[in-house]
Formats: sequence, C-alpha cells, structure tokens
Amino acid sequence: MLIKIDKRLRATQFRDRLAQAMRHGGLSQSALARAVGVDRSTISQLLTDEGARLPNAHVVGACAAALGVSADWLLSLSDRPESAAQLLSASLSLSEAPRALVDQQIFDWHREAAGYKIRHVPAALPDMLKTRAMLEWEYAPHLGRTADQAIGASEDRLNWMRSAQSDYEIAMPLSELDSFAHASGYYTGIPAALRREQIDRFLDLAEQLYPRLRIYLFDSRRLYSAPVTIFGPLLCVFYAGGHYLAFRDRDRIEVFSRHFDHLVREAALTARDLPGHLRRLRADVA
Repeated sequence: MLIKIDKRLRATQFRDRLAQAMRHGGLSQSALARAVGVDRSTISQLLTDEGARLPNAHVVGACAAALGVSADWLLSLSDRPESAAQLLSASLSLSEAPRALVDQQIFDWHREAAGYKIRHVPAALPDMLKTRAMLEWEYAPHLGRTADQAIGASEDRLNWMRSAQSDYEIAMPLSELDSFAHASGYYTGIPAALRREQIDRFLDLAEQLYPRLRIYLFDSRRLYSAPVTIFGPLLCVFYAGGHYLAFRDRDRIEVFSRHFDHLVREAALTARDLPGHLRRLRADVA
C-alpha cells in the first residue's frame, strides 16, 4: 500500500537523509557538488531550504549515485538506503559447490540456522542419513586417497546436524529410494549387503528422530523439485551441480517455502508411511 506523505514532511526528510548520507560517506558539500556536477551553493540550498520543494529527478539521482544510496530512500519512498544493485547483491549469492560431503559452506549454513526448521530436497539420498560404507562407495572415486580423512571429518558434521536443535523435513522422489533398493541408475553396482545396511540405517534414524526428522516421498511423475534447502526464514539454497545459488530475501524464501509445502501436501507417502515402505524395499533387495 502506498503511504501518502505531506510535501513539506517529505522535503524535511530529504534534507535529513541527504545530510545523513553525506556524514556516513564522509563527503563535504564541495565534494558532493563536484560529484553531482552542480555549484556548492546548490548543495547548500538542498540542505538548508525550509520550503516544500524537492530537487529535480536528475539531481536526486546524481546525489544518490554519488552517496551510494537509493533515490527512493532519499525521497522517503523506501526505508532501505541501499541501492537496487546492493540489495540484489546482498540477497543473492553464487558460491562453488565442490564434489564432496558436507563442505564448510553447507556446515556454516546449518550452524547459522540452528534452532530453525530446515527443509531439504536432496539431489540424491540425504548425506546426513548415509552409512559410512555408502559414503565411501559414493565419494571415494572423487576424493581419492583423501576419502577416508574427508569422510571422517564429514561424519562429525553429520552427527552435529542430526543432534542440533533443528527440525528437519526432507522431501524426495519415490523413485530415488526405488532406484537405490534395486541398484539401478545412479546406484548401479552397489552390493546388496550395503543396500540392506543403508535401508536399516534409514529405518533406525527415521524412527529414532521422528518427529524432529520427517521424510516425505513424492511422485516425480506428478511433481518436480530441483535440489534445494530452506534454512528457516534465513535463506534458501539451490544446488546447481558445480555451484550453490543462495537467496536471502524473505519474499523468495516464502515462495520456495510454499513450494516445499506443496511437496509435503501432495506426498505419496508421509513420514508415518516411510518405515513400512522401507521394510518393503528391503525385502526386495537382491
């Protein structure tokens, strides 16, 4: 809703905000005048004029650019002094996603969101629920001789995540667990004994940690989701293969939270249904 502000009040706020931005930026009237391309007397008048008139759009825009603030903020159309570019930079970040287990960036995000509900659509089976044998099968080919050390360090982080005071909701396609149980697709070549051990691990953790850990299975023929983690109200992070795309603005977080809610509402199997489904899959492992 657009809030109407009296012209005289808006002019007063413009003078106050212009002076505040100059103090914060350490710019004198002369320095700002040179940056804007006007006489020093013009800047002096902007700061002292008691009338209700505002400068023209060119002067306002030039002052905003020189001071590193938004023109909307100077004109009291926004409470955020940052420019649009600064707001976008702060709300959106791109960082490298190494082919590894719980890397430092992921761990830092989990620690930042400790105590909040964390919602997760994994790219494959959730790392935080995997056995050591499964981690070795999956990551040793990429990590080489450092695999054992990396897995040891990651196990400590995974244990911390499981014991943190956060609720976890995980949504994943039904087909992911089915492919794993039958060693097809991505999971081709996994020995039956390892698959049974991993399913037992899922069963143990799903029952031990419920309701703090809730896993929902959706039908990917009806629904789709890219790999994403929503860290409470703080941020949401998409996994794009080689990079993480992180959003921190609340509007986008709310959009993707609603997307996750839809996955949960439309889940083919709920968290309560999961143990029975896992037992059926385990019986099929050959």
